[in-house]
Amino acid sequence: MSDRFVKPGNQEHGWNDPPQFSYGLQKDSGGLKRNVLNKRVHAPQFTDSGSEMQSPPVTRLTPPRGMNPPLMDSSTPPSVCSKTPSGGKMEVVETEPSIEDVQEPLYGVLNTCRHTVKKQICDDVERRLKLFEDMWRSGNLSPLVKHRMHRLSQDLKRKNWDAADEIHRGLMVDHVAEVSQWMVGVKRLIAEARSLNPEQINNCTNPGS
Repeated sequence: MSDRFVKPGNQEHGWNDPPQFSYGLQKDSGGLKRNVLNKRVHAPQFTDSGSEMQSPPVTRLTPPRGMNPPLMDSSTPPSVCSKTPSGGKMEVVETEPSIEDVQEPLYGVLNTCRHTVKKQICDDVERRLKLFEDMWRSGNLSPLVKHRMHRLSQDLKRKNWDAADEIHRGLMVDHVAEVSQWMVGVKRLIAEARSLNPEQINNCTNPGS
């Protein structure tokens, strides 16, 4: 051991006393080396024969400066946007129907109702149907409203009162701002068509009768 770590002997001790070491000098020179215990050690991997297999080195790819790597999650599929009405069924938008195809069954039911329903009620329904047509032709109705009104008129033509009433309720929930001014007339038309007797119902498919 180097003599610079040994203090001068104490005159009061005997000749065979052990020398005293200087802790300060050992600390300044780096002291005794200790094992570093904060390093992570990978768990050993073994082959089929039981011998230890060396783990391949881990390589980290660093993107160029100024470029952030894209964040991708393979477990999450890309989101798909679809228009779903209040009924919960996805609606596929097809070729836009014509206003004539929509109004013809509605006016057919209205003309049949005139035989039994008060004139004032029928005139109010007709006025609202004309307002509906004006909004259609002026471009104030969305394609979804047009398609759903076309289905409603076809259900009236087939005398599917429940299906037509369901479409009416869905339009009032999903598109109230577009339909509130004239949908009350359609609702009254559906209600009056329900009350028709079988002979009168057969005339609903013949507009102008």
